[in-house]
Amino acid sequence: MSLEITGKLIKKLPEQTGEGKFGKWIKQDFIIETQDQYPKKVCFSAWGDKTDSLKKFSEGTVLVVSFNPESREYNERWYTDLRAWKIIDTTGDKIPEDVPPPFTENDIPPPEEEDIPF
Repeated sequence: MSLEITGKLIKKLPEQTGEGKFGKWIKQDFIIETQDQYPKKVCFSAWGDKTDSLKKFSEGTVLVVSFNPESREYNERWYTDLRAWKIIDTTGDKIPEDVPPPFTENDIPPPEEEDIPF
């Protein structure tokens, strides 16, 4: 099952590393806030190389996160993990404020009238 959610990045938690039976691992949790009428905060986990893509986003960036929910049981208690597998920045489509708008026909001055002999 794959799901997708859009929200503003409000916090990146510290990276966690460790050693398992398949080698080294790295994980970083991050929190986004949905942009609904009643915003909710959601915690996601980025594993492996996804932690590198998370580094390029700063707090306040609006992201689209594709994730898989996963639950597991330990000592008769259930734990749910939202594993992000794709993180996209949605604010990159906007024109920065310091860039002037493109030229239009109204910006070009009319040609001067010249007396042409032919």
